Amino acid sequence: MLVGLLRRAPLAQAFVAAPARAVAGSRVLLPLGRQQPPMGGGSGLAAPLSSTASSEAASDQKEKEKTEAKQKADAKAKQAANAAAEAAVVLPTNENSDKLLRIRHTSAHVMAMAVQRLFPDVQVTIGPWIDNGFYYDFYNPTGEQFSEGDLKTIQKEMTKIIKEKHPITREEVSREEAQKRIEAINEPYKLEILDSIKTEPITIYHIGDQWWDLCAGPHVETTGDLPAKAIALQSVAGAYWRGDESRDMLQRIYGTAWEDPSQLKVYKKRMEEAKKRDHRVLGKKLDLFSIQEDAGGGLVFWHPKGSAIRRGMEEFWKDAHENSDKPYDLLYTPHIANLDLWKTSGHFDFYQEGMFDQMEVEGDQFQIKPMNCPFHCLVYKDSLRSYRDLPFRWAELGTVYRYERSGTLHGLFRVRGFTQDDAHIFCLPEQLTDEILGVLDLTESILSRFGFVDYEIMLSTRPEKSVGSDEIWDAATDALKEALERKGWSYGVDEGGGAFYGPKIDLKIRDAIGRTWQCSTVQCDFNLPERFDLDYVSPEGDKKRPIMLHRAIFGSIERFFGILVESSAGEFPLWLTPVQMRLLPVTDAAKEFCDEVAKKAKRQYGLRVEVDAGTERLAKQIRNAETGKIPNMAVVGEAEMDGDTLAVRSRKGALRCCFDCFEKRTFVVVVVVVVVVVKMLLRFCWSMRTYSLGSRWCPPFVAQMATWDQLR
Repeated sequence: MLVGLLRRAPLAQAFVAAPARAVAGSRVLLPLGRQQPPMGGGSGLAAPLSSTASSEAASDQKEKEKTEAKQKADAKAKQAANAAAEAAVVLPTNENSDKLLRIRHTSAHVMAMAVQRLFPDVQVTIGPWIDNGFYYDFYNPTGEQFSEGDLKTIQKEMTKIIKEKHPITREEVSREEAQKRIEAINEPYKLEILDSIKTEPITIYHIGDQWWDLCAGPHVETTGDLPAKAIALQSVAGAYWRGDESRDMLQRIYGTAWEDPSQLKVYKKRMEEAKKRDHRVLGKKLDLFSIQEDAGGGLVFWHPKGSAIRRGMEEFWKDAHENSDKPYDLLYTPHIANLDLWKTSGHFDFYQEGMFDQMEVEGDQFQIKPMNCPFHCLVYKDSLRSYRDLPFRWAELGTVYRYERSGTLHGLFRVRGFTQDDAHIFCLPEQLTDEILGVLDLTESILSRFGFVDYEIMLSTRPEKSVGSDEIWDAATDALKEALERKGWSYGVDEGGGAFYGPKIDLKIRDAIGRTWQCSTVQCDFNLPERFDLDYVSPEGDKKRPIMLHRAIFGSIERFFGILVESSAGEFPLWLTPVQMRLLPVTDAAKEFCDEVAKKAKRQYGLRVEVDAGTERLAKQIRNAETGKIPNMAVVGEAEMDGDTLAVRSRKGALRCCFDCFEKRTFVVVVVVVVVVVKMLLRFCWSMRTYSLGSRWCPPFVAQMATWDQLR
């Protein structure tokens, strides 16, 4: 179709013949091989000058503009290259660097020691390492709050402790001895922590002979082993003791720590960039979604533009599943169920704290669903299954509801109602490896479409407490390993990190500024088939248990949407952006023309074209389109109306397409495909292979433009 458009359109032929006419960042009206209309209404074409002097002056001005445009383009390219280089730096994590984990854990203890040196009345509670550093929670009986100035003072004291090179030693004591010591220093929170420790002996870590805390470790050998210049305190926040709103409000000091100062520098730059990309800020600015506190925290309201993006995500997801090499059937299941179902599944026993309260219906207790999996088990159990029927692949965009404390809610990343891209596969043991590989292929196909091509993979194995035989655990773990090896993906192993009901693969994606996000999971389950008494008839005629695979790719629509907003900084791929072009009318008459063009763009080509109200000056209209992340815009005046043309300007300064209204009621969309390097061209072909161009909701040329834009 694309080739046909190019062959039929003299407009495209004229552009390809003279690409040098396009100046980056300028509005361009492509030559049509006919007399151009006189200048007017923002056509972007200068009228010819009559005198030689004027021609020379115009030529000099053009050369100056070209030089300035090139300098700006070079500066942007250099800036983009530097940003890409920084994003490409892979920072170590707690999972892959034991050294980093020890640094962060010891940094937390050193911070607590520094706080109690400076503020003797302050009591300490807990201080773990976290993904990007550490924190410690403190209680101040005086009620005074830590300030930003206090953080600087605390950090100076930490540096002093590090320079003192205190040895860090581990001591084992009895529960009684630990209680005696805690009571002697009047630390009531430590007593509560001691009561929660069920194992013995109790371990204590000392910093020299000046400070100690209950701790299981690990730590560095001395405070002098900490890289003082790679540690930074970040912020103070409130936190309820044990996360319970009815308990004391504590003060939590966050810090970050790395192996060397260069890593800290990269991390700080990423955090500065992350603030600019905060999905909560961009969601408000771009009018994508909101959290309405009047309706209750943690509940997402999708606005029209956000809904358009979500609809595109969901339609693509459904199309990818139904047309994959191992196709899925789509399910819809209820939002509530009898409480007995959740008791059968075990969710009521193990996850009750994360579930909303029950509701009574005609004397029975009903539960709003926190998971989709029990419903899929009921669908499986609805009929007698034979080994010939397996595998079943069932996918659902199922909205679930989970209770989260108000203090833990965070934009789209932590909500109370969200839509999981859930899928469950019921298969024979000998089908397991191929099914897992199929999941990995589909995961790569979907994530790469959104620009995520760099992954961290972790295989989690059997924990101490688990259900299922050794034989089935070994077989499932081997199947996960074999699938990863056949896929060619490198992975780490988290020994004992699996769920009690089966081993799993976790996949983290790396975003545009180098951060990693947990998204996709492939989880074997030996528990639910047993609890729901699921079976199939084997070739021998007896009944056997199927293997069940849980699988999510986005994780949830809401969270993945937030990640996509931050990774793209609101500049979505063209196929996904809610407004693909905005028409900017100069006059009221031009507005009527724009309205007609926008209607036809939507009706005939499925394009999302918006018309500016035209109440602002042209410069303001252009600025509004740029700040609104509109990828393409076209200024429309008398010249465009007379010539039945649109001069399309890309917000990034690159011409993507042109609309030519040869007649009032028809226009042709032409996509100009640029020549790219071989590597990018190969990736383009791969992306086109994994996406159905025949999709009813995204025209082929739009899909192709999106892929090109993604690769650029």
